[in-house]
Amino acid sequence: MTLFRQSEWCAIAGIRIAVLGIVRLWPGAPYPLGATYDGAGTNFSVFSEPAERVELCLFDESGAQSCVDLPEMTGYIWHGYLPNVGPGQRYGYRVHGAWDPSSGLRCNPSKLLLDPYGKAVDGGVTWNEAVFPYYFNDENSKNEIDSAPFVPKSVVINPWFDWGHDRPPRRPWHETVIYETHVKGISRRHPQVPEGQRGTYAGLSSSAIVRHLKTLGITAV
Repeated sequence: MTLFRQSEWCAIAGIRIAVLGIVRLWPGAPYPLGATYDGAGTNFSVFSEPAERVELCLFDESGAQSCVDLPEMTGYIWHGYLPNVGPGQRYGYRVHGAWDPSSGLRCNPSKLLLDPYGKAVDGGVTWNEAVFPYYFNDENSKNEIDSAPFVPKSVVINPWFDWGHDRPPRRPWHETVIYETHVKGISRRHPQVPEGQRGTYAGLSSSAIVRHLKTLGITAV
């Protein structure tokens, strides 16, 4: 486990973070990519080959942010695990590295980045000069205004679904008959499927279609 003492300021000068003290940050794992909650904490993992350093920034309900460096890099995948961080946590990344637009390199830690592997997003874009890589009066400049207040944030999700009393049928493979079909095609013209459900997943799971499939001996679709 690596302990990071958060400074009073984020890496971008003038950006005050919300929480002081010690943040427990484990090495985590490179896969799966994205933010993965396991019931006790969240593993953060993102690919960036040109990055020299990647900051993970967490946001509270007021928009205040806490930033820590992802401590490990495996095959250009930067990763770390934060205990006690769970579903609903808003976050983003700041990538440190070369700024050389002529070579396609635009690492700029003043710009908060969405997780390219994220599964949920909160908020929208406010079209402010801060969200552009350059200042309006000089398109060749490097814009170092913090973009965080003007851009959406990625959100950690809960990967589990409560199936209630449903359980997998666990039918043996030698008894399994798999039927491949088109969701729209199987139900669109079936007269016993309610008209509002035809051509939809609800139509596929309607009692009329289920009876038809069972008559054919189908066990899985």
